[in-house]
Amino acid sequence: MVIVNDLKPGTAFEYEGNIYQVLNVDHNKTAMRQMIIKVKVKNLRTGVINEISFTGGDKVEQAHVERKTMQYLYDDGTSLVFMDNETYDQIEIGKDRLEWELKFLKPNANVQISMYENEILGVILPDKVELQIVECEQAVKGDTATSASKNAVVETGLEIKVPLFIQNGEMVVISTADGKYSGRA
Repeated sequence: MVIVNDLKPGTAFEYEGNIYQVLNVDHNKTAMRQMIIKVKVKNLRTGVINEISFTGGDKVEQAHVERKTMQYLYDDGTSLVFMDNETYDQIEIGKDRLEWELKFLKPNANVQISMYENEILGVILPDKVELQIVECEQAVKGDTATSASKNAVVETGLEIKVPLFIQNGEMVVISTADGKYSGRA
């Protein structure tokens, strides 16, 4: 058990049958009241972010979320197949649970899979990934009146805006937080 006063960002805990990861903690103590602790959390099963209020001294069960490095093998149409790099066991995760992550996954790429008591919670993406441009608009010289970017499509099908100097076949770095161009690889 963990006292909510001691929760810090990144800590995982179980509360009312759900598993949460702490994003932010706000302690509020006024003169004549007990301390109120507002915890901004992410539900690790659904991905929903919300805020939970506790009173000082409340306890929650700590959750030990395990991370395993696995290799993304292929998409079988309804789910994505991953292989454990140590035991060679394969697991499947439904595509509907990985809509955002699918935009950044290439076959044979190593990713972190989060698990809680053998329940697969999801894929933890790196902060940035390198992907190849497969389709890119042609830049017209002097066409910078509106913006100095053009549309491009990377090998996973993600559509992004890139600077005018980027050409077909180039490797670019993309942020997985917002799906935006970050630089050349």
